[in-house]
Amino acid sequence: MSSVRIQGMDVSFLDEIEQGGGAFYEGDLQRDCLHIMAANGVNSIRLRIWNDPPGGFCNLERTLLMAKRIKALGLHFLLDFHYSDVWADPANQTKPKAWEALDFGRLTQAVYDYTRLVLTELQAQGTLPDMVQIGNEITPGMLWGDGRVEGEGSDNDSQWEKFAALVKSGIEAAKAVDPDLNMMIHIDRGGDNAASRRFYDRFERLGVEFDTIGLSFYPWWHGTLEDLKNNLTDLALRYDKDIVVVETAYPWTIAQNRELSFIVDKEEQLHAGYPASVQGQADYLRDFISVIQSTPNGRGVGFHYWEPCWIPSKSDWSVGHGNNWSNLTLFDFEGRKLKSLEILKELEIVPNS
Repeated sequence: MSSVRIQGMDVSFLDEIEQGGGAFYEGDLQRDCLHIMAANGVNSIRLRIWNDPPGGFCNLERTLLMAKRIKALGLHFLLDFHYSDVWADPANQTKPKAWEALDFGRLTQAVYDYTRLVLTELQAQGTLPDMVQIGNEITPGMLWGDGRVEGEGSDNDSQWEKFAALVKSGIEAAKAVDPDLNMMIHIDRGGDNAASRRFYDRFERLGVEFDTIGLSFYPWWHGTLEDLKNNLTDLALRYDKDIVVVETAYPWTIAQNRELSFIVDKEEQLHAGYPASVQGQADYLRDFISVIQSTPNGRGVGFHYWEPCWIPSKSDWSVGHGNNWSNLTLFDFEGRKLKSLEILKELEIVPNS
């Protein structure tokens, strides 16, 4: 069984948490959250970037600041372009407001120009990402309606060609900044092999050249760990590309809280064998990592846990969001580190090449 190279965390909300007064603790000692993570086996940080988000977090200015902190700790850095002012995911792939009126040619150019601008500015301050996602969970396409390939009569050759052209433009821009940048294409179907093959087969036929497959895997949406294992096995053998499960999470509690409403709050949403407890979360994470390690030919290179520090330090967030993720973190509601984070220290990490 091979060891993962990337033991990562997506901490995109950390900046806003800190600016709003949130704090993190290891035992009784308040510490920088990034330092806590690095001391507990984390070696990679993922950040999303929005074009012009409400509230001003996760934009280029704040990303530049966060990138300095990541690189100061010597951590691997994955940058996730959403190409939107807000969330981009299977239900939402909304164009940035500034791009709404652009025709397809100018939209493709905007993707290129924006991607190159962001990466050039990161490069100029010595914090170029090690890996770059062109789009976030782009199973249904991106930059709707031009790049939409699901629903509303959009699943056709013409739409897929437009979608691929947008992605290729982002890749071309990234490679213009540094031809050695590792390029990831990320979809959400970690436990769905048929959907995964359908997507990546299509990109292969359309000549989209990239380095790493990115998948999201949440048990309450995407199946069992066995489903994930079967998918990773097939994708590794079929495409001979590295794979990172770039989003996952598991609850440490589902106990009702009168102040908080959770996405995962029912027993039937849990994966069999993993109770909603700190120990259950730790066991899930250990077995999840074992699944990645078992991927053929060492192609399962790592993972990122999604928003492990999104504690409920504010009642409302800049993107109009409540605290429905705060039982899926690796810190308790008051920002105290959970024991489940410590299992990463148990695992051998192979240095990133």
